[in-house]
Amino acid sequence: MNQRWLLVAFALLIGAPAFAQDKKELRWGTDPTGGGPYIYKDDPNGPYVGFEVEFAEYLAKKLGRTSKPVEAEWSTLPELLDKPRTGEKGIDIVLNGYEARDDLKQKYASTVPYYQYRLQLVARKDDDSITGWADLGPKKSRIGVLEASVAFDYCNKRYPGQVVPNKDVATMFNAVADKTHADVTVQDNPACVFYVADPKYKDKFKLVDDGRQPGAYLIYLRKDDKELLSALDTAIKEGLKDGTLRKIYQKYGIWNADQEWLCKELTGDFPPDDDAQVERTGRGGARSVWPLIPQLLRAAGMTIFLAIASFPLAMLAGVVIATGRVYGPVWVKIPLAVFVEVIRGTPLLLQLYFLFFILPKQFPVLAFDPIYIGILGLAINYAAYEAENYRAGIQSIPRGQLEAALALGMSPFTAIRTVIVPQAVRVVIPPVTNDFIALFKDTSVCSVILITELTRKYNELYNFNRDLVVELAFITAGLYLLMSYPLSVVARVLERRMGASAAGGHR
Repeated sequence: MNQRWLLVAFALLIGAPAFAQDKKELRWGTDPTGGGPYIYKDDPNGPYVGFEVEFAEYLAKKLGRTSKPVEAEWSTLPELLDKPRTGEKGIDIVLNGYEARDDLKQKYASTVPYYQYRLQLVARKDDDSITGWADLGPKKSRIGVLEASVAFDYCNKRYPGQVVPNKDVATMFNAVADKTHADVTVQDNPACVFYVADPKYKDKFKLVDDGRQPGAYLIYLRKDDKELLSALDTAIKEGLKDGTLRKIYQKYGIWNADQEWLCKELTGDFPPDDDAQVERTGRGGARSVWPLIPQLLRAAGMTIFLAIASFPLAMLAGVVIATGRVYGPVWVKIPLAVFVEVIRGTPLLLQLYFLFFILPKQFPVLAFDPIYIGILGLAINYAAYEAENYRAGIQSIPRGQLEAALALGMSPFTAIRTVIVPQAVRVVIPPVTNDFIALFKDTSVCSVILITELTRKYNELYNFNRDLVVELAFITAGLYLLMSYPLSVVARVLERRMGASAAGGHR
């Protein structure tokens, strides 16, 4: 009997890893800053809701997994499939209102459609000049669209010079509502239905004319994930046929005749009729700014971490580069000079994009987690600027001091390290401190590589809490000020102390 129980226990131990593996996460790339009805928050500190959130949960359940959203910027979501799926930001699929596009289909595998959409024109309710698509041209209206979307391509071809692109849907609706930047917006009809019905806008919008350019939302994944693709296709068809997806879409007010057609097209039948009342989900947003402050504080902590982790590396590299440019041989000076000019002459955003998306494609071993790329990218960028600061400081030290140190028997390395560099550091305290303060603000660029720092968190909360935009802006600005002002005070103290020390030394 004891032996039998031992065998059972051993079998359970062997089977446990396989069971855990079956319950692994279905990691789906998404951008919550776009808002509803795709993914947003009812409770500012609660979980995400939205029809794609519930759709992802349905898919994960069918696959025996758990749903895990991975946040990134909408336009770069497909490129995450080019990276290893390991790590905190690795993904299995892209699921965020991505249309069927030829360029993406050539590069990635795609599922059968899970939603049929149309492009919808939305204008302000009090704008009587817009009654249909024909009223948009030529050059009569500014048309707000989501960049890198089908709406962007459609409007650019038909209304050249009138398109105003933006990174998220919510910002475009807000621009139309406030009569700034855009007169109308063209979006996929799920977003239009959601925002037109949003009580926060108090009947500011109207749907104009019929929808155009019908298309489909697909899930994108890696081409070698054939087993996952088959399972997703099966789950989508079953969800349409048994009415599961109908209930989800009705909950968010986006079920329509196009979905009936899609169901018939994919399954050969219509979903079952269901007249039961579906409770609509809320519209999200906080009543006051206080529940949102903890999220801003956590994001500010990431901003501080990025700055503190990257700037010492930038300073160290800057000293080395400056010393090499001043005292090194020609074969050292030229590459260092090229490095400084290239880094200073290209945007930090492009450098981070290169390090995170492009370089790992050629060298997979360099596919690090975003946090490491963020620190490295900021350090490399600021090293070029610190190198110029230190070079100016080194060149301000009289040449005779180096000659005197060498005459006393010091080696060139020792003389530079103990005589020249310490004096140069005193000279460059003000510009170096200014760069450190600037670095706090430049950490916002790290949002492009999936890091949620203060500015990205502000954008997300702003999109979900339009009534609190002033309060959020003041708190975010205040946090940046609290992070940077102490550095200015420390810099002035160091300047006085080192200035006094230098004066005493000269006496």
